Amino acid sequence: MSQSIRELSPKSVWNHFADLNAVPRPSKKEERVIQFMVDFGKSLGLPTEVDHIGNVFIRKPATPGMEGRTPVVLQAHLDMVHQKNNSTNFDFESEGIKMYVDGDWVKADGTTLGADNGIGVAFIMAMLSSTDIPHPAIDALFTIDEETGMTGALELKGGMLNGKILLNIDTEDDDELTIGCAGGIDVTAECEVPFVAVPADSAALEISVKGLSGGHSGMDIHKGLGNANKLMNRILDALGASIYLNSINGGGLRNAIPRESVAKVVLLSSDMKVVQDKILELTKTFKAEHQSTDPELTITVEHTDLPETVVADDFKEKFISAVYACPNGIYRMSPDIAGLVQTSNNLARVVIESGKLTVMCLTRSAVESEKHDLARAITRTFESAGASVSLSGNYPGWTPNPKSAILTTMRNLYVEMFNDQPKVAACHAGLECGILGTNYPEMELISFGPNIRGAHSPDEKCQISSVQKSWDFFLKTLENIPNV
Repeated sequence: MSQSIRELSPKSVWNHFADLNAVPRPSKKEERVIQFMVDFGKSLGLPTEVDHIGNVFIRKPATPGMEGRTPVVLQAHLDMVHQKNNSTNFDFESEGIKMYVDGDWVKADGTTLGADNGIGVAFIMAMLSSTDIPHPAIDALFTIDEETGMTGALELKGGMLNGKILLNIDTEDDDELTIGCAGGIDVTAECEVPFVAVPADSAALEISVKGLSGGHSGMDIHKGLGNANKLMNRILDALGASIYLNSINGGGLRNAIPRESVAKVVLLSSDMKVVQDKILELTKTFKAEHQSTDPELTITVEHTDLPETVVADDFKEKFISAVYACPNGIYRMSPDIAGLVQTSNNLARVVIESGKLTVMCLTRSAVESEKHDLARAITRTFESAGASVSLSGNYPGWTPNPKSAILTTMRNLYVEMFNDQPKVAACHAGLECGILGTNYPEMELISFGPNIRGAHSPDEKCQISSVQKSWDFFLKTLENIPNV
């Protein structure tokens, strides 16, 4: 299936991408892809090393005539988000991504594609393995664990990089030059759940919310996409005293907008029709609300085996109230940059299983004080339900520098090559540039890349023509690196 990918242009980029996608590389389990990159660097005879956390460095000297140019850091992250459709039989731990060509797009068969950020890694690999691309001295930096904590960037030590300009290849619109981004913090609520015996003359139902569009919890948060955890909670709240809750399993990774949620509920047999009618009514409401954003939304109800216990009613009510009150989506738009989300929260994961409640959020903001304020509000919300709340994975935003020399160069090159003005923007996603800049404050940073759509979801796809466009732009940029 992936062979057709290898015939695409530019061949070197797509072949390296296919090689990379044959290696399982989930966040926090990057051992195999780290070794893959080390073997790659050594096969080229280039100085290659791994730091204490797992970041890989491959260094390449300048080509003849470029020795006097400013050294450059090329940076992308090795890990990828692992998401699949429920109906897809796929083991991310042992299988390579199954790719195919659909018109002008490369897609995966029911899973995330890994173009975020594999296509950026492939760009750098193609440059490193080339023999005919003019470039200044290069430090290639491949970081780990960007998707679930930015651990690689956070642990990077000063003094490891010689470059004065950093090109981050992790932007998902080929007409955009990114010069700023939001910071983020993980909010996790946990507590033990009290259970009681199932009442007599009961039946059990499994309620499923699925088919939502999902997407990147930063880049797509402004689109008003449905959140499966919020929709499921509305169902449970509307059913009220008619049902008892046994379990719930909604969402997945913090940086993915939840697409699916499944809850098992218990009810008196005499209430069956009332409950089913109410769910049918809510289904019509939800589909009307989300007909534009989530046209494939479905809610199903199936009979299932009766469990022995259910969540105690008083806890159920506190839990539902807390999830209802938890902020989700846009919290504040930027008052200074038109159209930019300044602060948001993604209610990413809601689970009751094995006697424990876990709720996971990712809170983002371009303003540090707002980020911590919103995280505090979420903390108070779940503490009121009796949960213990922890904050982790805190990383800073990236303050834009609209006067940098690399921005001027790349903007002028874009106009020259494509007869159009690029969009110079900050984004609401978390990019590693803000973190990397803390240890290298004099370094100029910029992010760019080809068109990727549906990142962090099984609908992820990468545009073939855009890869060629961005590759040409990348090569022209290397050839014209400014002296800083």
